[in-house]
Amino acid sequence: MNKAYKYRIYPTTEQRILFAKTFGCCRKVWNLMLADKIRQYETDRTFGSHTPAMYKTEYPFLKEVDSLALANVQLNLQKAISAYMKNKKQVGFPVYKSAKHSRKSYTTNNQNGTVCVSEHTIKLPKAGRVNARIHRNVPEDWKLKSATVSQDPDGKYYCSVLYEYDQVTVPVSVDQDHVIGLDYKASSLYVDSNGYSADMPKYYKASMEKLAKKQRRLKHMIVGSNNYHKAQQRIAKLHKHTANQRKDFLHKLSNEIANRYDMVCIEDISIQEQLQERKFRAFRRSTLDNGWYGFTVMLSYKLEDRGKSLIKIDKDFPSSQVCSQCGEINPAVSDDSIRKWTCPICGKVHDRDINAAVNIRNEGYRLYHQAA
Repeated sequence: MNKAYKYRIYPTTEQRILFAKTFGCCRKVWNLMLADKIRQYETDRTFGSHTPAMYKTEYPFLKEVDSLALANVQLNLQKAISAYMKNKKQVGFPVYKSAKHSRKSYTTNNQNGTVCVSEHTIKLPKAGRVNARIHRNVPEDWKLKSATVSQDPDGKYYCSVLYEYDQVTVPVSVDQDHVIGLDYKASSLYVDSNGYSADMPKYYKASMEKLAKKQRRLKHMIVGSNNYHKAQQRIAKLHKHTANQRKDFLHKLSNEIANRYDMVCIEDISIQEQLQERKFRAFRRSTLDNGWYGFTVMLSYKLEDRGKSLIKIDKDFPSSQVCSQCGEINPAVSDDSIRKWTCPICGKVHDRDINAAVNIRNEGYRLYHQAA
């Protein structure tokens, strides 16, 4: 298995210059190779084989940076094109990278100790030892595979170190009393089968007033001036603070659920598809603010580490329309405006979200035993 730890790094002035050059060279190589592949495809309907070495004669500054970083750009472009060719309906064709809007990062591989993590530093090719805050130590038998250096819009630098390790997890026997179903809810993240609502704090909504004030100040500054760049960084820091608050809440919540339950059942829904539907337009801000996708990713790997299960129910399963008491399907409940309803067969009064969560739990438990 693979696991990455992300560390804050504090490069010197020379190292920052090298990182900036590497970010720029990676972006340059991506754009050059993409342009050549598009031209060749228009000629003979093949993407050909292009390598970073082909451009080093014409652009000698590419020799100043880590060659493995450029090689990883080549691999990433090949993967992006392959993904597009396999599924053109859902995956877009690779696009050119912009100097202003593209993420500043590069990945280098560990070859015979070229990448090394010590007590207070991280060793990187070309850059040497970079000061770092090593807040997590790894077991000695873990193998260091690669490192990704990145710079956030607020100016801070990070290094994500990827490790490979052998994990032996004993599957936990699932007790029905320790199974929970989660029904997605835009306003509060989810409602579970026990009737508990996550009540996700709306961190972005809480920061909107401060954000609007900072953006108004930015609007009246001269574009490109020092004050303009400082104002941009203040806005970026506020966005980063909001994202960190959200991640902290989701990590604690997912960790609590993973410790308490043997199996978690959720609907296999696509947030992007929901955002495109007209009826969900009023909830777009709430949907993006609650971080459901990130929450499910956290749940997945935390449950897996503990030998537990995350079961995803098909999105077409009518969890809201089925009576959790008698199993009768009530098509009238397909209207999202109906929040409470009474089963015409057994007379059970249902809260829409709690009933859906119970049905998701029951269906997930059934699928689990069916697959066993």
